[in-house]
Amino acid sequence: MTIPQGRRGIISAGRIYCDLVFTGLQDMPRLGAEVFAEAMVPVLGGGAFIAATHIAAHRRPSALLSRFGTDPLSMMLESQLVASGVDLRFVERQADAGPQVTVVMAHASDRAFLSRRAGQALPRDYGAALDWDQACHLHIAEFATLAECADLVQRAKAGGLTVSLDPSWDETLIRQPALLAACAGVDVFLPNAEEALAITGTGTVEDAIAILEDAFPVVAIKLGPDGAMLSVGGWRFARPAPSVTVVDTTGAGDAFNAGLLDAWLDGLRAELCLDAAIMAGSLSVQAVGGTAALQSGAA
Repeated sequence: MTIPQGRRGIISAGRIYCDLVFTGLQDMPRLGAEVFAEAMVPVLGGGAFIAATHIAAHRRPSALLSRFGTDPLSMMLESQLVASGVDLRFVERQADAGPQVTVVMAHASDRAFLSRRAGQALPRDYGAALDWDQACHLHIAEFATLAECADLVQRAKAGGLTVSLDPSWDETLIRQPALLAACAGVDVFLPNAEEALAITGTGTVEDAIAILEDAFPVVAIKLGPDGAMLSVGGWRFARPAPSVTVVDTTGAGDAFNAGLLDAWLDGLRAELCLDAAIMAGSLSVQAVGGTAALQSGAA
């Protein structure tokens, strides 16, 4: 099936988290000790929501395919969902979808997460989302979502959509030998360096990308403050990240994904796609949470 010309929309599939972001930590928590944060901000998170919000900010039709809780914490953050600029018609509201919480501990240029998942990632019947009359692409924000919905890629491809996937770190899944086979059909693979090394069992990013580019037409490996690498059709490009004031790196990879996909779907050259992705990720780290920089005007 061929998507009609003029369709530009991206569907972002995955869980919506209620992120409690603790910033200004002098040290990371350890057993038997207590540390204090300078601030705590509750924000909506999860790769699907963050990517979808950044995609919408690129003035591209953006829809979220997910489930969202009816618990008090979810209800408290619902206004952020509504204000995101994302099409929410494919978000299912169910009690068992929350509270889905991530405690984010932001320290210097990195962070640690403690998460609790709730229920299934996607509505049981997600076919309507894949038939969305504006969609040309499906972005899967966590491999855990694909592990739950094993036919998601095949159904999207059968509908003529291109597909991207960010594996996202999951200790129980990331080193599974069958992970790459389960991602068959994905067009754009978007790990960070740690994920790429774990998935391939290699010791360097160069070795990892050599394996991944045999499995996927487009591979982008995020390198944090060192920028990113991109492989398109076997051609590799690398770009450094600009020097910016880092407030919180939560969601920077998802902002990077949005910038890359927006440029790639517009048919830009590989170098320009990578530049757009790094610019989007660098903007994101300048505010607390994965989407706040879009409202704050950080640059």
